[in-house]
Amino acid sequence: MATTKLYVVYYSLYGHVETMAREVQRGANSVHGVEATLWQVPETLSDVILKKMKAPPKADEVPEIRPEQLMDADGFLFGFPSRFGVMAAQFKAFFDATTELWECQALAGKPAGIFWSTGFHGGGQELTALTAITQLAHHGMIFVPLGYTFGRGMFEMNEVKGGSSYGAGTFAADGSREPTELELQQAFHQGKYVAEIAKKLKNKPLSA
Repeated sequence: MATTKLYVVYYSLYGHVETMAREVQRGANSVHGVEATLWQVPETLSDVILKKMKAPPKADEVPEIRPEQLMDADGFLFGFPSRFGVMAAQFKAFFDATTELWECQALAGKPAGIFWSTGFHGGGQELTALTAITQLAHHGMIFVPLGYTFGRGMFEMNEVKGGSSYGAGTFAADGSREPTELELQQAFHQGKYVAEIAKKLKNKPLSA
């Protein structure tokens, strides 16, 4: 059986989304026959601005992805922080550079999930996912929501938890809050869940 290639593509400024991405990758790689790879989209801010914003260094071992490399994957999990209810401009710039893929619908039929980070409850925990779906729709990708497959963790009321039926999420607050154990468990579950669906679709194409 051929290996299912899942790309976990993310943008992270302060590390919250990167932490989630690594757990998403771990969940995906727990599925037999799936190979999940981490990628980050190019930074658009200058080193001077990043220094003023006190942003930590990017992960050296995670390569930057080029738009055409998306064609090599069987499925995706896209992660990004929210900016006023939409994906960060860096990730939007990456999608804006996929015009050639859109023209030939090279990504049509490929499954994709979304995960994110916001500052607080009103920062776009659901809106960020909803506005990101337009990118998938124009490419003909199949949006794979998390639904309520995470079980009891979806109904947790005794602690602050990001995420929703659209995907896994975390709260960064003022930047000092890190993803909680429950949020990381949800990220792991999402990686595994999307990987299982991508594997099924690869082994039984829609045209079959």
